[in-house]
Amino acid sequence: MKKIPMRSCVVTGEKLEKKELIRVVRDNTGSVFIDESGKANGRGAYLKKDIEVIKKAKKNKILDRRLEVEVPDSIYEELESMI
Repeated sequence: MKKIPMRSCVVTGEKLEKKELIRVVRDNTGSVFIDESGKANGRGAYLKKDIEVIKKAKKNKILDRRLEVEVPDSIYEELESMI
């Protein structure tokens, strides 16, 4: 049997399969982007594919704290459009 990669959502704390989450990355230049491949270099944070989770992350600035940089609103809009 093949091992299924599990990751934790930074908002809910749930352990889910990697494919059920969206990864947001801050690279070493400080830019923030959505990592669709799941393999980009940089500090990453995983979010559950759920509109309520995205809204809560934006309201409480959870990604800002986890990625140690201010996340622009355009990232949250892009996340919502992906779901």
